[in-house]
Amino acid sequence: MKFLFIDTSSLYLTIAIIDDNKIVFNHKEQVEKDMSSKIIPIIDNGFKECSFSIKDINKIFVVNGPGSFTGVRIGVTVAKTIAWALKIDLIPLSSLEFIASTASDKKYLVPMIDARRGNVFAGIYDQELNNILPDVLISYEQLSKKIDESYQQISYHLDNSINPDGDILKVINKHLSDKSVNPHSLKPNYLKLTEAEEKLNDQRNN
Repeated sequence: MKFLFIDTSSLYLTIAIIDDNKIVFNHKEQVEKDMSSKIIPIIDNGFKECSFSIKDINKIFVVNGPGSFTGVRIGVTVAKTIAWALKIDLIPLSSLEFIASTASDKKYLVPMIDARRGNVFAGIYDQELNNILPDVLISYEQLSKKIDESYQQISYHLDNSINPDGDILKVINKHLSDKSVNPHSLKPNYLKLTEAEEKLNDQRNN
């Protein structure tokens, strides 16, 4: 079985190709702009390195949020287009679950993404990636009251956390039997309004 993995939910663009449960191509780089112009050449180069075609892929696993609005939209759009055009199964994944797959010796893992204004996108997972606290937009102050030193915080932006280093195979194997979604129905899971939508709501409420 051959899989394509796409994560564009943060400043890091991650593309992986998996063949028989082995990662045969793995590209991760920090991209501050122009992610949309980089992703297709990277995918194309990956298949050239692996010496097989994108048409050989059995499933596409794509992180559909939460995270960077623009980044998530890019990854989801690319995954949907390939899945629809080539009739490949499409499986969405949570960015927070992927972050939670980072190696840790703590029983519970708390993946977090900065959502600004003192808020974070966060969830709580155990070592088997079971979702203890569903992914949510929450203030960091509120979240801190739910956890203690027995929980491992995982985030790029907090001093008392470890940096995310997700285990692609662990996440894929957990969702290997998930039902494929219709590419046309897959939407980014933003968990919050965009800034433009927030401003529009503020104008309406004033």
